Formats: sequence, C-alpha cells, structure tokens
Amino acid sequence: MTGVLSWDDILKCRGAWDTIVWFAALVMMADFLSKLGLVGWLATSVGSAIDHLGVHWSIATLLLILLYVYSHYFFASTTAHITAMFAAFFAAGLGLGAPPALLGLMLGFSSSLMMSLTHYGTGTAPIIFGSGYVTLAEWWKTGLVMSVVNLTIWGVTGAFWWHWLGYW
Repeated sequence: MTGVLSWDDILKCRGAWDTIVWFAALVMMADFLSKLGLVGWLATSVGSAIDHLGVHWSIATLLLILLYVYSHYFFASTTAHITAMFAAFFAAGLGLGAPPALLGLMLGFSSSLMMSLTHYGTGTAPIIFGSGYVTLAEWWKTGLVMSVVNLTIWGVTGAFWWHWLGYW
C-alpha cells in the first residue's frame, strides 16, 4: 500500500514463506491434536503409567516434567505446546500427589527451558537456525545437553529454594 515493497519483493523471500507455511501447519496440527482429545488421553495415560510404578510423588513429578519437556520435540510452537499440555499434565501431577505450587512452578519454568531443544521449537528458532551458524545435529545435541543442565538446576536448586520459601 505504501509502495515500499512490491509484491514481487515479498514473493522473493522464499525462506520466510517456507517458515510461515511450515510453522502454521505444525501449530494447526498441535491445536487439532488437543481438540481431538489426544493430549488429554496422553496425560491420563502417562499419569496412570507413572502411578502404576508405585514411586514417591517426587519421582513421579520428575518423570512427568521430563515427559512434558521432551514432548516438545513434537511441537513447533511453545504457545501451542503449553496451551495443549500444561493443564493436562498439571492435572496428572496432582493425581500423582505432587504439591500444587511446586508442580505449577516446575511446569511453568520448564516451559521456557524447552524452547532451545529444536530448530523449530519456538517462533524465533527457525530464523536463528536459518542464519547457518550451526548444523542441525549441533543444534539438537546442544539443545539436549542444555535442557539436561537447565532442568537439573531448576529441579534441584529450584525445588529446595521453593521449599525454603514455603511454596510446598
């Protein structure tokens, strides 16, 4: 409308259009999986499987958090993942006996830690990956290592800190 860019200029941005199309398709797929009840079924199944292990609530919560974080490999959007999975995994964790405040904090903070797992894990990741500074294998390996480091820090130090603050 302003004449700054012509339609031909916009069409030449092939990488941007590829990103938008793939990102939109993956976000829609995550939304439909939630609407079809797959996420609720998954959380119920996971909660039931962990419950059958007969482990203490702290171990059950750890397993639930790990499944929550690493299920992000199947999502192209942090927003879609959190929207689809947070409430279901929170309910499953409560059913396993986790203290509500601790579980909510752990799910909330781990929601920000999973963004770097993949080159499609959040809206900015494809743009950063597209710069070409790292290979796909380097991104995934580094994302996995950093997720383990960050989850260990949050899960151990954070849990003690939140207990000291009286949140659980």
